[in-house]
Amino acid sequence: MGSSALPAAGAATAARDPKEPFGYCLNTSTIREQKLPLVDEIDLAAEAGYTAIEPWLREIEQYITNGGQLADLRKRLSDQGITVESAIGFAEWIVDDDARRAKGLEQAKRDFGLIAEIGGKRLAAPPAGATKETGMSLQKIADRYHALCELGMSFGVKPQVEVWGHSSTLGRLGESMYVVLESRHPAACLLPDVYHLHKGGSDFLGLQHLSSDTIQVFHVNDYPDAPRAELTDAHRVYPGDGVAPLDYIFRTLRDIGFTGYLSLELFNKEYWAQDAATVVKTGLEKTRAAVRKALST
Repeated sequence: MGSSALPAAGAATAARDPKEPFGYCLNTSTIREQKLPLVDEIDLAAEAGYTAIEPWLREIEQYITNGGQLADLRKRLSDQGITVESAIGFAEWIVDDDARRAKGLEQAKRDFGLIAEIGGKRLAAPPAGATKETGMSLQKIADRYHALCELGMSFGVKPQVEVWGHSSTLGRLGESMYVVLESRHPAACLLPDVYHLHKGGSDFLGLQHLSSDTIQVFHVNDYPDAPRAELTDAHRVYPGDGVAPLDYIFRTLRDIGFTGYLSLELFNKEYWAQDAATVVKTGLEKTRAAVRKALST
């Protein structure tokens, strides 16, 4: 294996090159508007060199609607050497309204079940349904996250508190970590995102206080030099093509012992207009280049 080659799928993290101690994952939002079937996205990820994928629940549901069998999807993932390290869903587990929250937990239950059937490990748990609410009790949110963890672990799937920088609830790293810590659950973990941490006003210095158990998947991207208030998801660019302090971020992740997955999550309309295979390959190449640059010294 050359120094630039990825370790084989399933290889122990200890076998990774010290200059690339992280796994590489494709969040399918990156090629969402090419509107490819999920099986094709899996194949593209494998061909490009990723060892994991982060699908959206609606893609799994569409696969089923089109007549697909989850057992076949799980086999395709295995055959391609691709794991499902995380998945994206929007169940309203956090909201104050009891009826809406109960409905949200029913949706989460279905989501956990689908992920488990294809061998998935984690589910994003963003503050869906509470992005505009202010003054919500963090302790109540932590208690609700505990209940979500209990539900998820009954399927063997961990829900990850996702930081949403545009949200007035869980828009900052400290708020999200409060929920993780005060949930009092051993499965509790965080899903950070380069763009969202910046958008919400969190300082990346906070990452040094986390651990490899706290973060298992990290959404990676970059953002241009523009006023924070004007930035949207659509401004996300490939790692290294913006001004995010990626050197510091990747070094800090290494130093806290993180050996999880960097999941490339973009919503760039220019990339959506391009050939999906090119975008997937370019995204991996630029992510790896940014990691190697950061960890070369």
